[in-house]
Amino acid sequence: MRKHFILPILFVLVLALSAPLAHAQTASVRGTCRDLDGKPIVGAEVEWKSVDTGRKSVLKTDKKGEYFSLGFTPGKYDVKLSKDGKEIYTLHGVTIGSGDQPNPIDIDLKKEQALNAAAQGKSPEQLKAEEEQRQKAANENKTVGSLNAKILDADTAAKAGDFDKAIATLNEANAIDPSRDLIWARLADAYRQSAAKQTDLDQRKERYASAVTDYQKAIDLRKASEQAAKDPDNNKKLAGYYNNMGEASAKQGKLDDAIAAYNQAAQLFPEGAATYYFNEGAVLTNAGKVDEAVAAFDKVIAADPTKALAYYYKGINLIGKETLGKDNKPVEPPGTAEAFQKYLELEPNGSQAETAKAMLDHMGAAVETNFGTKKAPAKKKQ
Repeated sequence: MRKHFILPILFVLVLALSAPLAHAQTASVRGTCRDLDGKPIVGAEVEWKSVDTGRKSVLKTDKKGEYFSLGFTPGKYDVKLSKDGKEIYTLHGVTIGSGDQPNPIDIDLKKEQALNAAAQGKSPEQLKAEEEQRQKAANENKTVGSLNAKILDADTAAKAGDFDKAIATLNEANAIDPSRDLIWARLADAYRQSAAKQTDLDQRKERYASAVTDYQKAIDLRKASEQAAKDPDNNKKLAGYYNNMGEASAKQGKLDDAIAAYNQAAQLFPEGAATYYFNEGAVLTNAGKVDEAVAAFDKVIAADPTKALAYYYKGINLIGKETLGKDNKPVEPPGTAEAFQKYLELEPNGSQAETAKAMLDHMGAAVETNFGTKKAPAKKKQ
């Protein structure tokens, strides 16, 4: 009985040992990646991400734009094509089957664009132009973000009095994109503001010269920009550049250049003409150009009759032309007393009120204010 029992068991064991072993199923993938012009995309990354497990495999394209890999588990995958860290194209739900033959998954952006164009009722050229425009906008946003960060750092440094750091930072910004007028203008500001702090006279002149050069660069760029021409404040901004360039030119001792810059500012932005002509008058006053200074302050008054200091400085320049008349009595040019009186009328308690009154007293003229009061003229000094 025992022999009949053992033999069937041995028979079953032999059958089990002779059964074929089960192997895990694998697959391979290959493909070629081409750009919008049909050229191979070299050195790109093709990421395969399993929809089921989330496992990722990243393959590199060769000089022919081709990739290949073994050992994939059959299933569905999301495929992402990237180059230099930028995602170019994505396929979702790509099925990979098992077998000895590789699963061919090509990514041809030119063909995909044509299919997409047909679906949207547009030509491939139109879609390409739209994509280029989107890419251009994305690059612009990235560049603007970098430049704004540089400007902020430069402004912080300038406010702290560290103009050298501000200048270095703005030069870094220009290295990123040298076509921005605002960056050149800010760089010019930093040179102009730091120049007065230089104890070395040659260094001071050099910084003013750099400021003038960079203001001119900003002006040229803004004038050549189609986008800037659409800015409703374009002339105002240009005028500001000219105004600051006028100051830097004056500090260099280049009076004619300074006057030309102030006049250009006033022509571009008449609403600010009073300020620009006032700066012109101040420069001419400091240079001892009395007649030209009086003419400049007259232009200030014509642009803004309420600008009190224009009357005061007109009077200062006029009294500088005082002569001696009969009996060696001082004789002032016509309009001198009126200039000081108008100043006091507009600003009876202004910063220059006491000086204006002293000038009127010297001339034996009445002191008038906007309250309509008059002081009797003092006797003219002998």
